[in-house]
Amino acid sequence: MKNSLHIIGPVAMLLVTLGVPLNAAAQTGYPEKPVRVVAPFPAGSGADISARVVTQKLSELWARPVVVENVPGAAGSVGAERVAKSAADGYTLLFSGDAAMTTNVSLYSKLGYDPLRDFAPIMNFVETPNVLIVHPSLPVKTVTDLVALAKSRPGEITYASSGAGTSQHLGGALLANRAGVDLSHIPYKDAAVAMSDVIGGRVTMFFGNTLFAMPQVRAGKVRAIAVSSLKRIPVVPELPTIAESGYPAFQAVAWFGLLAPVGTPAAILTKLQQDSARVIAMPDVRSKYTENGGIIVGNTPAEFAAQIKAEIVSKGNLVRASGAKVN
Repeated sequence: MKNSLHIIGPVAMLLVTLGVPLNAAAQTGYPEKPVRVVAPFPAGSGADISARVVTQKLSELWARPVVVENVPGAAGSVGAERVAKSAADGYTLLFSGDAAMTTNVSLYSKLGYDPLRDFAPIMNFVETPNVLIVHPSLPVKTVTDLVALAKSRPGEITYASSGAGTSQHLGGALLANRAGVDLSHIPYKDAAVAMSDVIGGRVTMFFGNTLFAMPQVRAGKVRAIAVSSLKRIPVVPELPTIAESGYPAFQAVAWFGLLAPVGTPAAILTKLQQDSARVIAMPDVRSKYTENGGIIVGNTPAEFAAQIKAEIVSKGNLVRASGAKVN
């Protein structure tokens, strides 16, 4: 018993910090069958990678299958709408990126869901900056070089994204706006195809999610020239931010978190909150995120809800400032 208490102690302290009742597990038999988690981007994307890190651990905790279903489209909005219209019983959840919950409210004229009305936030697990990458043969090594090249070849420099509304799209649009250059946006439905076209030299540049892009950078298939966060990231401290490259306050980052349909029973939400806290406290989970540039968040449901509400406003301002549009 002493050893069990010793193991549970740190987790219990974390749960108290997060405001999660410790008797939540006694309040519900959930889950009693497999749980489906919708990742609203293709397999292999940053959202998918993030989701599978979490769902694997939840499956182990629950001794139940937790199945990731990839439902891409409209920067996560297709998957988000599906979950919003699902039964609020805890057996269909959403592992969303920021676009579907924040940016798309301003970018798309009509969504089939309301992020604030239709979802119960559980936890934002990780924030992921984007790495501005180019093909190694491109004669640029800095943001200054890239901007100069773009000015000499107006309209010829292309940038990929995994869809209109993503932080990758906003990053390219914002750089074009702030630098006063003409960059052509090429949206893809699949980040893997976008990356393939950058590696193949068919697209000039890509604001690649760190979880997805850093392995390609390390393999030498693409060159990283800057990061889109306000601060440098620990895994590549030598890589400057775009903000310090002449564009103050430049920021285009993504995050990935777990949400349930609104109306999900309180006992189930509490169970989800409790076990999410346990997952984000696991050292191997944290290292899987941070080794490729992820920044651990692990906030409370109330904090996550407040973040979404605030970012609907701030990302709306970013959409208008960048001139981003749905192609």
